[in-house]
Amino acid sequence: MIKRSAILLYGSVSYLMFLATILYAIGFVGNLWVPKSIDSAPQVGFGLALLTNLSLLGLFAVQHSVMARPAFKAWWTRLIPAAAERSTYVLFSNLALITLFWFWQPMGGLIWHVEQPVLQWALHAVFGMGWLIVFASTFLIDHFDLFGLRQSWLAFRNRPYTPVRFKSPALYRVVRHPLYFGFLLAFWFTPTMTVAHLCFALLVTGYLLVGIQLEERDLLRALPDYADYRRRVPMLIPGLKPGSRQAPTANPAVQA
Repeated sequence: MIKRSAILLYGSVSYLMFLATILYAIGFVGNLWVPKSIDSAPQVGFGLALLTNLSLLGLFAVQHSVMARPAFKAWWTRLIPAAAERSTYVLFSNLALITLFWFWQPMGGLIWHVEQPVLQWALHAVFGMGWLIVFASTFLIDHFDLFGLRQSWLAFRNRPYTPVRFKSPALYRVVRHPLYFGFLLAFWFTPTMTVAHLCFALLVTGYLLVGIQLEERDLLRALPDYADYRRRVPMLIPGLKPGSRQAPTANPAVQA
């Protein structure tokens, strides 16, 4: 009972930490409310700032991808309880993001700035809509399974874990990765695009495109039924007919 209670506490702390981290991320990208954002005043030279930011984004990409692979999970769960695996993934993702926020170096430089009030409002609205899509996407499947709380709760009640079955509700019938689509809207739609923001948006977009391929490869092996889903639903762009050469895709409920 003590072990099961500890797993539940661990999962709960990891989840609450995720909520705080994602709320800070909204402020960080949108230059809202937080003490240090993506476009705070530059403090170091451009070259050092660029190298630092590339390293921080690389650290997050490696952590997020390596810990999501089935081979790593199989090895990792020899060291930790299986019920705590997802919460540990969430915890390390939180730590990687906190490290990025803490050490991020603004770089100045203006790519574009929209001064027309109506256009500013429209861009802020799309930014907000992107984050709403991110959160809605998780709840359309199984939010608490995706972030490890369901696993720790089942362990606490001494019940076996059952994987979330594949489903494609609402947004998942429009694009196969609405979660990532929401991130792209949030990262790219801004009235003021600086060099630092552009660097962030470009690198994260590249990471998402690579990450999708890794996820789809793993899920094709685990769930061949995704082949039909792939043929019917575009990957990221609504209305774009899926190509015959595209890789199978995933429901985030059964992703890493």
